[in-house]
Amino acid sequence: MTLSVVVITHNEESNLARTLESVQPLVADGKGEIIVVDSGSTDRTVEIAKSFGAKIFIEEWKGYAAQKNSAIDKAQGDWILSLDADEEMSGEARQFVDLHFAAFLSIFADAEAVYFNRRNYFLGRWMRFGGFYPDPKVRLFRRGSGLFEKRLVHEDIRIVPGKRVVDPNWEYDERADFHLIHHSYPTLSDYITHMNRYSSLGAEMVVAKNNGRVRFSAINIVLRPLATFVYNYFFRLGFLDGREGLLLHLYHAVYVSWKYAKAWELSRDSSSLSS
Repeated sequence: MTLSVVVITHNEESNLARTLESVQPLVADGKGEIIVVDSGSTDRTVEIAKSFGAKIFIEEWKGYAAQKNSAIDKAQGDWILSLDADEEMSGEARQFVDLHFAAFLSIFADAEAVYFNRRNYFLGRWMRFGGFYPDPKVRLFRRGSGLFEKRLVHEDIRIVPGKRVVDPNWEYDERADFHLIHHSYPTLSDYITHMNRYSSLGAEMVVAKNNGRVRFSAINIVLRPLATFVYNYFFRLGFLDGREGLLLHLYHAVYVSWKYAKAWELSRDSSSLSS
């Protein structure tokens, strides 16, 4: 098979080399291609992408899903591997694609997509509990079989109905852990910045879902975040991830509160403008 690795970027010089280095063996010697869709980086992102022989496209930002689908549309490989710029293939996942994929397809000839587990890192620590692992994601799929769903944030690949998605960790080798490494938030500042942006996008989704009318709700702004923290930190054993786990679940609860508070604010502002 030939493989297309697709990545979207914007000022990712601290992450991109690590990501592309992890997939370079999969596309070397004519086995595939790397496609990078950049939305106007002002750092060394494009330079780094060029150093790995990537095909680079500069496009205005259209939103996460639309930008990723634009990259997918440019792919020419039989299979597409879609990665975020802060993700990398583990050695196990890379060997699976490079050395075992032909054998895998001989067993699962009808497979159209593949799940990989994802190890999320927060402040340098792998978050093993609290619902953050195994965090399976479809990242590898046949060209034409999937696209990212049209969401403002937390978008996932949706495979064409009726197509088979296989999890090799369960169906191919139960002893293996074919996983991605997600270097999501190396610092608290990174996390707060991302959650501020994601909560704004999430608020827009809440407003749209409620036809522009969102009431001020202490349940959503206070009780829902508290319940989220208790559920993930205690019942899903997030406390086993130490100090980093405490901070992650505490600030994730804050994100939930921000999302619903911002939704109310957006609804209030739009109502006042219309009146």
